Amino acid sequence: MDLLLILTYTALCVAIFKIFKIPLNKWTVPTAILGGIALIATLLLLMNYNHPYAKYAKEYFASVPIVPAVKGIVMSVEAKPNSLLKKDDVLFRIDPKPYQLVVDKKKAQLAEAHQQVKEVKASLDAAKANVERAKANFERTKQAYERYAKGNRKNKALVFSELEVENRRQLYLANEAAYQAAQAEYRKIQLNYQSNIDGVNTQVAKLIAELETANYDLERTVVRAPSDGLVTQVALRPGVMAVSFPLRPAMVFVPNQQRIIAASFWQNSLLRMEKDLEAEVIIDAVPGHVFKGKYIATLPVMAEGDIQASGQLISAREVARAGRAIGLIELQEDLDQYDLPRGVQGKAAIYSSHFSHVSIIRKVLLRMMGWINYVFPMK
Repeated sequence: MDLLLILTYTALCVAIFKIFKIPLNKWTVPTAILGGIALIATLLLLMNYNHPYAKYAKEYFASVPIVPAVKGIVMSVEAKPNSLLKKDDVLFRIDPKPYQLVVDKKKAQLAEAHQQVKEVKASLDAAKANVERAKANFERTKQAYERYAKGNRKNKALVFSELEVENRRQLYLANEAAYQAAQAEYRKIQLNYQSNIDGVNTQVAKLIAELETANYDLERTVVRAPSDGLVTQVALRPGVMAVSFPLRPAMVFVPNQQRIIAASFWQNSLLRMEKDLEAEVIIDAVPGHVFKGKYIATLPVMAEGDIQASGQLISAREVARAGRAIGLIELQEDLDQYDLPRGVQGKAAIYSSHFSHVSIIRKVLLRMMGWINYVFPMK
């Protein structure tokens, strides 16, 4: 950029000397040189500070690693590389048989659990009837014992032998114990039957949850697009073992997203980089064309100052390493109409309201850089 300005001034001086036939002597040549130094230095200072220029600008985009939720052998790959996909379009399929077997097993267990609930209900009814029967026996034998014992107490002479009274007493105690045992059994079966969650038997609820988990795993054997977008560089083929391991994605999905240019600016111009300022971008892949846009924001952090807890100290070399601020530019023009791949690079400039008349020079120089892209991109 600076070289272009110097060359432009040099060409202008040569033209003036030729057109007006100014003689080359010890007065005219130094005047032109010193005047050029002063003029260019002033313009560069005003232009570089008030209208920041990014020598390096690049489009960044987020990609989504496709990691299947379940593992298995890939049966088919249905996503075509570099072709637009809609949300929920099938990317590839995993062998569903192992997961279908689990679903069938859980369905059988759930049906068995429902049957067991009915059996517990029947056992509860039987236990209740048993309690009633034991209670009747207990009350009958108790009354018989009390009658025998009362008859002996009223009469001085024994109406019933002590052995008969004792037999009635033992029978009464035995039926009392049987009645208590029947009650305990009834409470046990009742607790089992009333073991519910939201009105559903706990075992049934557990198997319903396991069945839902099995169905979820079965559904995930069909891997679908998480949103509109495309997959690229697809190396997945039938027969590959796809695993649910984050460090080994099966493919990379690029969702449709707004195309944003990230540009690298010197830190001395940060005070002039305000939101919604006018911005222009030239892209190496589109020579001679200037893309209009607006400045969105400056990223609030810089990677050069990032530290994390570790067992190592920060070196002085790291402190001395210079860093640039990253600014985001939103283009007004759609890059998709130029059929450009994501990740294109170029250069960018931001125009502030300070010394706005100097921005003309920045715009001219930026366009000259764009024209040079017809021959080779300058870095």
